[in-house]
Amino acid sequence: MYEEYWGLKEKPFENTPDPKFLYLSKQHEEGLSRLLYVVKERKGAGILTGVFGCGKTVLAQALLKELSENIYRIALINNPHLKAIELLRAIGRQLGAEDLPQRITEMSADFFLELIEGILLNNTKDGKETLLIIDEAHIIKDEEVLEELRLLLNFQSEKRFLLTLLLLGQPELSKRIQKNKQLVQRIAMGFHLTPLNKKETKNYIIHRLNVAQRPKPVFSEDGLNSIYENSGGIPRRINQICDIGLLTGFSKKVERIDKKIIQESVDSLGI
Repeated sequence: MYEEYWGLKEKPFENTPDPKFLYLSKQHEEGLSRLLYVVKERKGAGILTGVFGCGKTVLAQALLKELSENIYRIALINNPHLKAIELLRAIGRQLGAEDLPQRITEMSADFFLELIEGILLNNTKDGKETLLIIDEAHIIKDEEVLEELRLLLNFQSEKRFLLTLLLLGQPELSKRIQKNKQLVQRIAMGFHLTPLNKKETKNYIIHRLNVAQRPKPVFSEDGLNSIYENSGGIPRRINQICDIGLLTGFSKKVERIDKKIIQESVDSLGI
């Protein structure tokens, strides 16, 4: 609606995990580097935590873009709020298994574990790597689910893990994992994302506008400061405020979005 008015090729502040818009702050760059290390060096498991909306999912998408489709076989579970056996079925399906049982009464953990092990072995024989990413892993409350994930890491050859596991979630994920000491021992890397600081917030906004091909400033300096103050440096909130700010500025036909318009936008969002 407002793209033409602001000279944008596309909306720059959509809350979707599009890696094209990824702003690599120092910590996001380090987080991506650590994830790549765990995957490419076959380190078993890694954990990435952070408050909601801080960029965990988009970082995972950026990771996937770095991995060759010819080498990696990937299972991505976005909603792990499942029973242990349902999660194993979902993993098997994502890794290419077909004709799987649908009723829980027809399922068994042993069946799915043997199935997944067979897939991992075949991938290895074919020169392929297997990666399992569990997003929103903090919503896993059933300890049996974490135990089944640990068992997947028992699939190893003499020299390497047959599977790499990445767990992404909010900070409470770390506390949940600590209850499973054997799983903790399998985790080679942990990294925590924090909100952006004021300078990073401004650079984040400018970066996304540049990607949307708007090189000229849109937000005034006091507008940028207001965005930071109202968002706390959380990218998802920054996106919300900037998006409604662009709409409000368009409706008022202003040349620059200042603090007043940002505050009006924030009030309309109720945050």
